[in-house]
Amino acid sequence: MTTVRLPLFPLNSVLFPGLVLPLNVFEERYRAMMRDLLKTSDEEQRLFAVVAIRDGLEVAPSAPGLPDPTSQPEQGPTAGFGDDPLKAFHAVGCVADAATIRERADGGFEVLATGTSRVRLHSIDTSGAFLTAEVEELPEEPGEEAGALAAGVLRAFRAYQKRLAGARERSLSTGAELPDDPSVVSYLVAAAAVLDTPTKQRLLEAPDTASRLHDELKLLRAETAIIRNLPSLPATDLTRGTTSLN
Repeated sequence: MTTVRLPLFPLNSVLFPGLVLPLNVFEERYRAMMRDLLKTSDEEQRLFAVVAIRDGLEVAPSAPGLPDPTSQPEQGPTAGFGDDPLKAFHAVGCVADAATIRERADGGFEVLATGTSRVRLHSIDTSGAFLTAEVEELPEEPGEEAGALAAGVLRAFRAYQKRLAGARERSLSTGAELPDDPSVVSYLVAAAAVLDTPTKQRLLEAPDTASRLHDELKLLRAETAIIRNLPSLPATDLTRGTTSLN
């Protein structure tokens, strides 16, 4: 087992390999992380790990709260995550490559990163200005009949998009070029479908591409059937533009 230590950025969402992650960084712990990443030369990747929060707050409280309005907000890298951050996060996350880190005049950062590979968390270091984690990269195995499953998922995804567009009373963009690589298909659909975080996390943790695609096929068929019988849907802009991994 080979592990590496990376800065850790917990979010209330799941990042998948190949998908773009825009971040508005304003908390001091994550500002410190970005300042540290900027020390990396332009020739090297600026990598950090993104994990979905299982139990905790994405943004730490910044003012006295209830029930005691005089209580002071938590400070430091573990604020909002309890005594054991490892228990607060899902065990599988995704490495992000920060291609763009721009510092604003107020000291915050605008970051544009891309998911690269899945990782499993082994330990978390809370001693610095921001969290770091020892992570192990998880290989992406194809599994059995991934190609055939990918074709079925793409058909189901197009039907799902049409139903979603119809429920939102919007036209479906037809110019989108969808990929044919099974693993890319599996991650794209997992990211684009309107699913809750635990479901997306389950898809991220799938043992192989075929298993993920098989799960997605069932989910897409079920969601499409539900949309067919619902008068309205939660707001989403997924069908308004083209789907892109860039």
